[in-house]
Amino acid sequence: MTPPTKPHSLHEQAAASRKLVFGDNGLAQQLFGAHHAHLAVIEKKLGVGMNAVGNELTIFGETDDINAAAQALEGLYGRLEKGLVVDQAEVDAVLRMATHRDGNVADADIEVHTRKRLISPRSPTQATYLRAIDDHELVFGLGPAGTGKTYLAVAKAVERLVSGQVDRLILSRPAVEAGEQLGFLPGDMRDKVDPYLRPLYDALHDMLPAEQVAKRLENGEIEVAPLAFMRGRTLANAFVILDEAQNTTAVQMKMFLTRLGENSCMVVTGDLSQVDLPRGTRSGLRDAVDVLGGVKGVGFTHFTKEDVVRHPLVTKIVGAYDAEEARRKAAARYEKGSATDDDA
Repeated sequence: MTPPTKPHSLHEQAAASRKLVFGDNGLAQQLFGAHHAHLAVIEKKLGVGMNAVGNELTIFGETDDINAAAQALEGLYGRLEKGLVVDQAEVDAVLRMATHRDGNVADADIEVHTRKRLISPRSPTQATYLRAIDDHELVFGLGPAGTGKTYLAVAKAVERLVSGQVDRLILSRPAVEAGEQLGFLPGDMRDKVDPYLRPLYDALHDMLPAEQVAKRLENGEIEVAPLAFMRGRTLANAFVILDEAQNTTAVQMKMFLTRLGENSCMVVTGDLSQVDLPRGTRSGLRDAVDVLGGVKGVGFTHFTKEDVVRHPLVTKIVGAYDAEEARRKAAARYEKGSATDDDA
């Protein structure tokens, strides 16, 4: 009886191989990760094999997969050369770029400079979004939670404020949950609305030292206010962000958009799957997308669950809810069709 053939290793099966040599041995070890953890993630994601010795790395596999792995590693090594950290999140981000059908690892070189950190896109859609903000005076960022819509917009706003491109940064949200009942909450008006604006404060503190945030809030360079406070104003020389815009009415949205003044940029973010308005009230964000879709000079970036950059489980949660929503809509259409047939 002939003994079974021993399976070949991935290295032996590989159609091709490629060697990378990194100039700094210390940086190479950071690139590979503790116990080569970063390499293991790349191997699993791209289906390649790797053999690291010192500052040299050989990649085995199919040619396209090898090239994607090499681009990812070279991009990460470039970050280390700039003195930036390469951690699990950065590895995931560069792999997202490398494996997305419209992705380009070079997109990770797009950078937003704030006082506390250097921010790079973590998905091809994020890169598209940042370019749209650079190229348009009005941009809509649409999609699920966790895709970086608001965070990147705040980063761009802080960058322009710090560099002197704008004089003011204005962040706004509709306080829908409060409705007309702000009066019963304790404190002055700022105390009443701050809980609804907390995510915007969190983003600011992630990009500016606390004392700068406090100083700029006090002198009016940064303003965080509910949407109702925008009425009657013209916002010139400012970077203006409207967050959670799905919870505006059509009238509120038109009011906000017409505040745009000279040398200003507006970014409107929202998730049309999470509207908290009373039943039967049309979302101002939905209305704006329909009305302004063909207007030249307005940019639209659509995020999907593939762009979620929080915990990997968030992507699965968003996907599960999307699937359930699609199932319910299909069931509703079926029931409506059956009712029509019965009437006939």
